[in-house]
Amino acid sequence: MHPALQRAFEFLIHHGHSVLFAWVLVEQLGVPIPAMPLLLAAGALAGKGHLNFFACVLFAVLGALASDSLWFQLGRHKGIKILQWLCRISLEPDSCVRRTEGIFSKQGARSLVVAKFLPGLGLVTPPLAGIFRMRFRRFLLFDAIGSTLWAGVFLAAGYVFAGQIERLAARLASLGGWLLVVVLGAFAAYIVYKFIARQRFLRELRIARITVDELKQKLDAGEQITIVDLRHSMDFDAAPEVIPGAVHIEAKELEGKNSRLPRNGEVVLYCT
Repeated sequence: MHPALQRAFEFLIHHGHSVLFAWVLVEQLGVPIPAMPLLLAAGALAGKGHLNFFACVLFAVLGALASDSLWFQLGRHKGIKILQWLCRISLEPDSCVRRTEGIFSKQGARSLVVAKFLPGLGLVTPPLAGIFRMRFRRFLLFDAIGSTLWAGVFLAAGYVFAGQIERLAARLASLGGWLLVVVLGAFAAYIVYKFIARQRFLRELRIARITVDELKQKLDAGEQITIVDLRHSMDFDAAPEVIPGAVHIEAKELEGKNSRLPRNGEVVLYCT
């Protein structure tokens, strides 16, 4: 076995459970270090008899529950500000939050069971549950089910394919530093691409943007303006304050209900 791979395996064998707990905890807090490769590696070590499979599941679930409980409490005490903060740090904030709200509004607590399998949603769902005052015991139950299913699937895959994973890891380790350079380069290119795309979108948005003061001046002057509140129903329930005279239409319903909007007048749209 390659020396670097041997050292990595020995470290996981001696500290595997604590590493699993800490890695999953940090990943579920939002740090972009995917836990799936580590879960597969731990499952492979369990398949070779070096780690206890059920202990791996337990420590991974405990890490997920610890971070998710923190997000839940932040959502409960800080409200919609937490989602707005997540919007600012996410590469795809609007679609991520809106998809989560759509799933959460339809499935409720059951959305916690599948959220970790959907990129970006596992981070947003726990604070959303806190924002909408889900009982903490109910949250823990469904989050534990989802975390166990998520960790169990990847650990079981590593367990079943332990031999193949060991051979693949040895081949990757033989590439040495070049593999690390390629992986980091691809990740950096993806981040840069998403950042540029988002900045372009924001520049286009600013062209057609109106400030709060400008809108108030127009309304005070008696101009005929149709104001449309595009917030998701869950955002609306969390913060029901509206601009006087605004029409509430969810973004996904805008195309089907555009007959309510004037063809020649000015329309102002706003969201969270």
